[in-house]
Formats: sequence, structure tokens, C-alpha cells
Amino acid sequence: MTTPTTADRTPDGTPPPATGRRSWLRDHSELGVCVLLLALGVLVLTDALTMDVDITQRGPVGPKTVPLVVGTGLLVVAALLAVDVLRGGRGQAETGEDIDLSEPADWRTVLLLTGVFLGAAVLIEPLGFPVAGALLFWGAAFALGSRRFDRDPLIAAVVSLVTYAVFNNLLGVPLPGGPLMGVL
Repeated sequence: MTTPTTADRTPDGTPPPATGRRSWLRDHSELGVCVLLLALGVLVLTDALTMDVDITQRGPVGPKTVPLVVGTGLLVVAALLAVDVLRGGRGQAETGEDIDLSEPADWRTVLLLTGVFLGAAVLIEPLGFPVAGALLFWGAAFALGSRRFDRDPLIAAVVSLVTYAVFNNLLGVPLPGGPLMGVL
């Protein structure tokens, strides 16, 4: 697609309006988000309405309540967004980030973080959450650029142990303790 030349401009100096179906779709590309929200809302509502619920369950709030509210909310947001887009509403350009889009992605960091998360997922069962969590926190700090080898492992171990204690002891969410199960 070429840009309009000076001869192709309207008398007021602006480019001529694009014509055709392709330009209409480009001008209303936010409708794709509406379709996605609509599909998610229908999926959530379908799953909620076909959910098997024990007949002995009593009370107005059951396991279907939250999915029904979320699914309905998704449909309402999809409809409101579609109306806004069709009335001429446009999404605002990214202005909050100071990112140079001409720079390439930092794939080294992405791959390091991916490896750290996968490693923690594999090690959580045999080593337990405290050890795997400490490796996860330290590995994430390393991948994101921290090179304080004297401080980072200690902070990672403290954060991991505090997280384990909060979830396991205070919230009642059992996490695998691994070899440290008898100690903690």
C-alpha cells in the first residue's frame, strides 16, 4: 500500500479517505477484542450452566455463581465495547511506557526466565517449595539483571520460606516441603 502523494490529497491537504471493506476493518480493529470477549463469555456461561452441582448443596451462592457473574460481565463488556467502537471510539496509543520499539526484544532474558520457571516447576516436587521457590526467586533476579551474589540468594531464601509459611501454616494451602518437611 502506498502513501498518497501531493496530487492525491484533498483540497484541504489531508489524504483522501480510504475506501472499501479492508479500510473499514482496519478502522474498527478493536471489534476483534469484542469478538474475543464474546467468545470467552459464551464459553464461561456454557461451562457454568452445564456444571454438575450436588443436589444437597443449599444456599443462594453455589459453585455456579461466580462463573455466571464473570460470563455475564464478559458479555456486557463485549457489547459496550462494540457499541463504543461502532460509534467512533478509538483506543489510545501507548504513552505510558518509555520503550524504544525500534530496539529488538531481549530474548536472552525471556529464555532465562522461561528456564527458571520450568526448572522450578520440575524441582518443586522432589526438593519442596522452600528450595524450589528460593531457586525461582534467585533465578528470576539473576535473569532480570541482578548480580549481587552475596545478597540475592539470602533474600530469595527468606522470601521463599516466608511464602511457604504463609501459605502452608496461615492460609492452610499445603505446599510440598520436600526434604525440609521435618525441619519446617
